[in-house]
Amino acid sequence: MTQMMPIPPHLANTPHSPTQVTIPPMPDYNARVLGYLVCAAIIVAGILEGHFDEYLIWIIPGAMLWPHILYFALRFFDKQKNTKVRQGMMVVDGFLCGVILVLIKFSVTPTLFFLLMLNFSFIIVGGMKSWLYGNIAFLAGFTVASIYFGLSFAPATPMVVSIIGGVTCSLYVGVTAYYTHQQARALVQAKSQIQFQREQSIALSHKLAKYLSPQVWQSIFTGERDVRLETQRKRLAVFFSDIKGFTELAEEMEPESLTELLNTYFNEMSQIALKYGGTIDKFVGDSIMIFFGDPSSRGAKEDTCACVMMAIEMRKHMKILRQKWRSQGVRTPLEIRMGISTGYCTVGNFGAENRMDYTIIGKEVNLASRLESMAAPGEILVSYETFALIKDTIMCRDKGEITVKGFAKPVPIYSVVDLRRDIGGNQSFIEHETEGFAMYLDAGKVSAQAKERILKSLESAAEKLRN
Repeated sequence: MTQMMPIPPHLANTPHSPTQVTIPPMPDYNARVLGYLVCAAIIVAGILEGHFDEYLIWIIPGAMLWPHILYFALRFFDKQKNTKVRQGMMVVDGFLCGVILVLIKFSVTPTLFFLLMLNFSFIIVGGMKSWLYGNIAFLAGFTVASIYFGLSFAPATPMVVSIIGGVTCSLYVGVTAYYTHQQARALVQAKSQIQFQREQSIALSHKLAKYLSPQVWQSIFTGERDVRLETQRKRLAVFFSDIKGFTELAEEMEPESLTELLNTYFNEMSQIALKYGGTIDKFVGDSIMIFFGDPSSRGAKEDTCACVMMAIEMRKHMKILRQKWRSQGVRTPLEIRMGISTGYCTVGNFGAENRMDYTIIGKEVNLASRLESMAAPGEILVSYETFALIKDTIMCRDKGEITVKGFAKPVPIYSVVDLRRDIGGNQSFIEHETEGFAMYLDAGKVSAQAKERILKSLESAAEKLRN
């Protein structure tokens, strides 16, 4: 049976893509016809040379007809493609071979050629299992025939019989080997094609991953999440941020420079978000929406602490970006403002069957957005539920209450100061920024090798200020 391995439609016109691979195993019918023709040729030569008894002439028409009878019988019962039936017929061939060898009195050269062809066919059709069953059937045929006809041995094989047996057996082995070689080549091509398609699929999946949050992409490609319209209620920490002064900056800068600046900002903030395990929902203008708690969660407290710690690191990292942008000629001092809320949201795939968006909705999303819009430049505002979960780890200041649409009562809000471990004598973060001078130091991240260089730079700067 010929097996076709087509290229997927999306790769069909890809440059350098492999063509379809055809695997042509030798049909059992052809192999059986050729094998029994070899048997008939040897019997004919042996009878003509007087080496075999003349009554064995009946083997010749039997050998010529048996493959065709078997072929049409299998077609009639639609069993020609059944693997077990194929192996069963090889067992029958083994039994018949055992009978024939007894009838030709184990003439040495024909016996060796028959055994060679028989075992070669057993292994090709079904491997070692077929070889074992086939040889058991051969021994059974040999035993039955020996009991019925008696056991005797022929004299030395005539040269003509040996030559005809050698030539016909070589023809059988050669033709069978040719088909086997062709099948092996086709399998190598198939493997090459599968590898090519795998590399194409990996490259395509990596490109698609750029449009999804890494957590969502991983859950889809590992089979943890089905791509279908479904949602669930989960307790999430929701984060919003935007850049204060971005609108004014957009009027001053060329679109290309503005795009480069914004992409740099998004890239840096995304790296921080992924570091803390946040799921990046979307970028809208200069705003970022991130949430914690889905598709994986470490618990509401851990998720909320990670979200706020992310916001603190983003606020600190903006000082580095401001210095970088100032060196590039950006005069407007850009600051980010952030809002965080914790509570139950509806999360999942929204949209249509042919276009989905993995996102969240709910009043906590609205609250986080409102807190972000109310925050001062560089400020992180959080809701009471968020404060209750982080107060042991992060210092916050009470900012009173605000009225938010969708909430029956005023909502208490808090401003994040810093991690408690970084306040007071344990503070590792130092910053100072004024006209002509800007310094940002996070001692916890400075390596031992860099300390000496930093101290020399500070001493040099202090000497210039004194003079």
